[in-house]
Amino acid sequence: MEWYDRLTEYFPEHEMKNMGQMQALINEKDIYHKEETDDYLLLYAEFPTFLFIDYLLVDSVTRGKGIGTSIINKLKAKGKDILLEVEPVDREDEDTVKRVHFYRKNGFVKADKIQYQWSDENGEEFEMNIYYWSPDNHKVPQEVILKKMIKACQEIHNFRFTQYYGRMVANPEEVLHLKH
Repeated sequence: MEWYDRLTEYFPEHEMKNMGQMQALINEKDIYHKEETDDYLLLYAEFPTFLFIDYLLVDSVTRGKGIGTSIINKLKAKGKDILLEVEPVDREDEDTVKRVHFYRKNGFVKADKIQYQWSDENGEEFEMNIYYWSPDNHKVPQEVILKKMIKACQEIHNFRFTQYYGRMVANPEEVLHLKH
């Protein structure tokens, strides 16, 4: 599938879901949506009280022309909290710096009290940061953001985990914690 190839060319391998799992999410989960144009690819889940952006990819040719911001604004217009995962900034990887800058520019803040760390099937550890935007000017307690992220892990990341991975990909009890 061309859309899946577009994602795998851009996102690190450890961040990619199995293609079969993604197709099943799109086909079988009413909350999971895919929007695709030549300029961008967006996969997200819409829950009753929040949105979870799973993947947002703006084509490299059109990046920097406001397309990503217009997508984010369209999602903000739904009037719900928006959550997403972002790799920690790596000064040697310019894309990580640009991603964080893009989300901050669009009003997202880092949930700095939430630790999100998981490992792949080979036991290699990865850390992601949770960023969120709220129509309530970020007056949402991070405990609430954590509960919403747990829901996203349960419903999206762990959808049919046994079938596609033989193990739970992101067990919320193990991968998500409030820092004290």
